[in-house]
Amino acid sequence: MGLALLAIIWLITFFSTYFFVAKTWWLPHGASTSAAFIDNQFALTYVLMGIVFVAAQGALGLFVWQYRDRAGAKKVEYSHGNTKLEVLWTALTAVLFVGLNLMGSSVWAHERFAPAEAGSVPVEVTGMQFAWYFRYPGADGKFGATSPTLMDPSAGNEAAVGLDTTDAAAKDDVVTGTMYLPVNRQVDLRLRAVDVIHSFFVPNMRFKQDAVPGLEIHMHFTPTEVGDYEIACAELCGLGHYKMHGMLKVVSQEDFDKWLAAREAEKQ
Repeated sequence: MGLALLAIIWLITFFSTYFFVAKTWWLPHGASTSAAFIDNQFALTYVLMGIVFVAAQGALGLFVWQYRDRAGAKKVEYSHGNTKLEVLWTALTAVLFVGLNLMGSSVWAHERFAPAEAGSVPVEVTGMQFAWYFRYPGADGKFGATSPTLMDPSAGNEAAVGLDTTDAAAKDDVVTGTMYLPVNRQVDLRLRAVDVIHSFFVPNMRFKQDAVPGLEIHMHFTPTEVGDYEIACAELCGLGHYKMHGMLKVVSQEDFDKWLAAREAEKQ
């Protein structure tokens, strides 16, 4: 039985490790300025944690074999532990986790606390059960007023976010269910939620942030490749959570300007 358990433990360990080494289970293609750094940190984390995981499971298999029940086996002796070893591996674990946290904190903090670049694209993202809506301020560069009392998702995109059409600044606001962004230009997000906590997640952009009712959260990222990218909700938000997804279309600056102008013209 000891040999069988050793074989099972080692097979599971090395079989699962193979998929990470071969990158069968890996991140989707990165398409933002922060993707390379985040991917490198993921890889470093997987390597360090992989070494610890394989070493621990390898030792577990050996102990199962070494201390198996067999004829002539000695009676088990209770151990009170080794204080020096416990202090050592606790200190190493702390250094590892704190070190990895500090490595990633610069990118994490930059996207959340550093001011957006001049000329960034302002976009308001609104999450509600179970859809994403995206609002652009139009030619005047100002977002119009919104009100919860005006929200009616069944009446279209503008009504879904509660846009106050009597506000002069709202006349050219563009509200859509598909997010459009120009490539190589930073987007300045205003993230909000209507009902419960949602999480705005764009895997290819390596971007994820909770949207919390009552808060307007400012963040930014910069797409670097033209293409279509899925938007998901990464926070369980109700029975329809599985279908709360959208699409980000990253296009050239020229195509973005044409798209925005066409949406504004439709409102005239």
